[in-house]
Amino acid sequence: MSALALSPATGAVLKAEFTLFRREPGSIFWIMVFPTALFALLGSIPSFREVGESIPGLRLVDVYVPIAILTALLMACLQAMPPVITGYRERGILRRMSTTPVRPASVLSAQMALHGVAALVSAVLSVLVGKFVFDVALPEQFFGYVVALGLSVTAALSLGALLSAVSRTSKAANAVGAAAFFPMMFSAGLWMPVQTMPDALARTMELLPFGAAAQALGEAAAGDWPSWSHLGVLALWSVLLTAAATRWFRWE
Repeated sequence: MSALALSPATGAVLKAEFTLFRREPGSIFWIMVFPTALFALLGSIPSFREVGESIPGLRLVDVYVPIAILTALLMACLQAMPPVITGYRERGILRRMSTTPVRPASVLSAQMALHGVAALVSAVLSVLVGKFVFDVALPEQFFGYVVALGLSVTAALSLGALLSAVSRTSKAANAVGAAAFFPMMFSAGLWMPVQTMPDALARTMELLPFGAAAQALGEAAAGDWPSWSHLGVLALWSVLLTAAATRWFRWE
């Protein structure tokens, strides 16, 4: 895999895919602008900037930084990436690539790298807006935050790869991505932060990848090492989703 990543063919594919990605203002907006803009909009609500009883010692704007980060990940990996990959398959591009030095796996790797990096850029923007606009403290357990974020990215990309595997066409990928997006965003806490959910519902959400991600990022932001149970849930989902994507993915 490392040889593939360093090959001239893979580098050429990555450069070409990056050029195409830059020409998609819709993807750039929804991945890199929308999550931070939504976070800024919610943060402008006065009640979001006040410490309430539902989350002792925290404001809602503090809690919504991880949610904005997870929104960017889901936008990139569920809404943007699968239609591109399935579109390549649908038009026979992957099949034709299989007869050249540029292997289809290079396209998949390039797409995952581009969308993962775009989501991370959005994550940095959300953290900076939180810090300099709403005085949200930077993550106190920085290394733990990086570990939780890395596992969150892996889980999101694995889910996106699975959707790409099971979708026959780009239209199907859009439909499946939309169907998966809203439950995942609910589990991440967009409509109701996991910390404010009833105990039974919160425990259920923590078994899902993005519910666990929201909790792990929140714990690291507060200065604690993320719970091993939350990190374990993220790691387990990453392995299961990757295995399923590998099992069902077809180049034609």
